[in-house]
Amino acid sequence: MAARAAAAPPPLATVREAGRAAHLVNPRRGHLLAHLTEPISAAGLARKLGLPRQRLTYHLRALERAGLIECVRRRRQGNCVERLMRVTARAFVISPEASGSLGASAPAAPDRLSAAAQLQAAARTIEEVAALDARAAKDGKRLATLTLDTVIRFANAAARREFTEELTGAVARIAARYHDDQAPAGRTFRLVVCAHPTAATPPATPSPSVT
Repeated sequence: MAARAAAAPPPLATVREAGRAAHLVNPRRGHLLAHLTEPISAAGLARKLGLPRQRLTYHLRALERAGLIECVRRRRQGNCVERLMRVTARAFVISPEASGSLGASAPAAPDRLSAAAQLQAAARTIEEVAALDARAAKDGKRLATLTLDTVIRFANAAARREFTEELTGAVARIAARYHDDQAPAGRTFRLVVCAHPTAATPPATPSPSVT
């Protein structure tokens, strides 16, 4: 007995509502989500984690109502039918709008070279792309985006400054060439270019990836 075809969950989903976000920051429910990457029944998860099934079922129902897990299959086990649950995405990211008015009240960072400016740009990207992607999915369309991701190992601080100046000038020239305020059917896109130190040692010969 199948609830529906158990297609693989998407790699990432954005949580835009405060109520849903609360489940992700709850340590107990976050722990449960980490063990629901593959279909498993409440009884099986209770045995795996050594938890009372009744208490576990309470949390699973809350996660299912929030749309963070779903039933992907049903199977008969003796006289009972077990529901196999799994996360609705491999990972979740919380949009700043989940914090309500606080998410939109932060003043713009004055220093474009500061960590605050980059974090604000990243937060705005998450919020805007999540809203646009939800709208596109509702309309049965695919959101047009471009992502460039690579790593650069600078020889020294001077080389990093030169790169920054050259990149800034190149982006400004290209943006000016293609920007058209008068195009009647034109659509505005936001371009964000960010750079920060990597947390791990980069590969010897990195190459950009485009999605």
